[in-house]
Amino acid sequence: MLKGISPLLSPELLAGLCRMGHGDEIVLADAHFPGETMNKRIFRADGLRIPPLIEAILPLFVLDRYVPDPIVMMLAVSGDTLDESVLRAYRAAIERHDPEAPATTFIERFKFYDRAKVAWAVVMTGETAKYGNIILKKGVTPVA
Repeated sequence: MLKGISPLLSPELLAGLCRMGHGDEIVLADAHFPGETMNKRIFRADGLRIPPLIEAILPLFVLDRYVPDPIVMMLAVSGDTLDESVLRAYRAAIERHDPEAPATTFIERFKFYDRAKVAWAVVMTGETAKYGNIILKKGVTPVA
C-alpha cells in the first residue's frame, strides 16, 4: 500500500499511468468492450466500476488542455439510447478533480474503436452500463 494512492489502482495500472506521456489516451472500458481485440496493452480492473476508477486516476494526472476533446465517450447506436445517469456519474467524478474540465465529446461506435486501437492502453473494468466506455487524454503534468 502507498499513502495517498487509491487501492483501486493495481501496481501494473499505476505503473502504466506513470509511463503515459502527455497526449496519450487511456480507455476505461466497460465489461462488454472487446479490449483484447482493440489494443495490445490491457490492464484488468475486473469488478470495478468506472466512476471510482476515474476518482482514483484523476488525482494522478491532468486532462489535456491543448485539444478540443480530452474526454470522449461512445455515441449510442441509432435506435438505442445512452443512460444519462452514466454520463452524470462520470462527469461528477471528473469534475470533483477538475471543475473546469471540458465537455464530454461523443463519437460514433467505430470511430471510438479506431481511437481505442491507437490508445496507450485499455483498462477492462467490471462496468456493466451500456455505452460505459470513456477515453481520457493525459495532459502536461504541472510542476508545482
